[in-house]
Amino acid sequence: MDLNNIQRVYFIGIGGIGMSAIARFFNEKGVAVSGYDRTSTPLTKQLEAEGMQIHYTDDINAADREANLVVYTPAIPATHEELKWYRDNGFEVVKRSDVLQEITRSLFAITVAGTHGKTTVSTMIAHLLTDSGYGCNAFLGGISVNYDRNFWSSDKAVAVIEADEYDRSFLKLSPDIAVLTAMDADHLDIYGTPEAMEEAFITYTHNIKPNGTLIAKFGLHRGNELKADNKLLYSLQNDAANAYAANIRMINGGYEFDVMQQDWMIDNIRMHIGGMHNVENAVAAITVAHLLGIDAAKIRAAVESFKGIKRRFEYVIKNDHQVYIDDYAHHPEELRALITSAKALFPGRRCTVIFQPHLFTRTRDLAEGFAESLSLADEVILLPIYPARELPIEGVTSDILAAKITVPVQIMQKEEVLDWLKKTPVPLLITAGAGDIDQLKGPISQLLH
Repeated sequence: MDLNNIQRVYFIGIGGIGMSAIARFFNEKGVAVSGYDRTSTPLTKQLEAEGMQIHYTDDINAADREANLVVYTPAIPATHEELKWYRDNGFEVVKRSDVLQEITRSLFAITVAGTHGKTTVSTMIAHLLTDSGYGCNAFLGGISVNYDRNFWSSDKAVAVIEADEYDRSFLKLSPDIAVLTAMDADHLDIYGTPEAMEEAFITYTHNIKPNGTLIAKFGLHRGNELKADNKLLYSLQNDAANAYAANIRMINGGYEFDVMQQDWMIDNIRMHIGGMHNVENAVAAITVAHLLGIDAAKIRAAVESFKGIKRRFEYVIKNDHQVYIDDYAHHPEELRALITSAKALFPGRRCTVIFQPHLFTRTRDLAEGFAESLSLADEVILLPIYPARELPIEGVTSDILAAKITVPVQIMQKEEVLDWLKKTPVPLLITAGAGDIDQLKGPISQLLH
């Protein structure tokens, strides 16, 4: 696949967060980009406004029959008519990860993998490189608030790529700098066992280019099996790591801290986003920026100007009377970090979490962990499970979480939530989940303002 010789590219599932980043990459190169998605969304409307042709019915007559390259997402079923037609008629049909593989071969690649934190760390790195003037091409799994995009380009032959572990696609990448944030069990519908998932993350580090660097979270299970010619460990506060944060102070919903390393430090860093886990994410991103030789003053200024990612500890409302945080958290460890950070930043406020479980298999496999994390709140509202790519599993509903949660809990439909909020004071409200719970953000914001 020669990315420089493509005139027309067609995307099946163009509205996905990872797919749309690659679509924008080709579009900015002057390639004719078109695609299919199941539903129109704010993101697909943006892509159309940028000049891409998109349709919303599975109809080969509406597709580009002259495409040089067809890219599809693994979420598309093999029975999809357009996908079948392209395959049957000899087109070059590749996954999104195949395009990213080619990009990591042709550019200096910084990839960020891990069960959680990868969207925030990759966006932080991309912002640090861009804001400091170093420059990069960014392929992200979330919408940066600073740029209102999940992709931006640069003349610099450097790419920052969020490396997705779903369907093992990240194993195609060959990074120069690889970041690994976590190896907790997830996607067990794909991997089968936590051990098999750990093996995949270990293999990811084996694909680092010669003389490349691994920046891994300190204390990972089986961390001694991670391989790279150069290895650095980062931590929130453990001074046994190569890089860690010290003197952390909570200030107005954000943090001030110093980043310490054996032979360097950057003091008085200010970060205006919440979540103690985001201090740790910043340590990883700052370690990458320092490794690339970016000046400490530029790093400090870039962290202070970082506005976060939509749906990652996003302050929808923050004032003396009301705090409303929206987050993509869909794994027990993410919920634990989210709820504990919010309660630490805003002590004394009753914390209400509205959570939409994502996937029947994940809810079934991690039910104990979900219940334990959600019980850290003072009160929980559960929505029905968002199925995404899955069919229902008998006996797997939000009730199995409700039965294990140890604080007051109710199960509601999405449309019932607003009526409940009209009658109930919620000084600290969190909405969380990876499904369509984000559709509540606007109405809740209007109601609470």
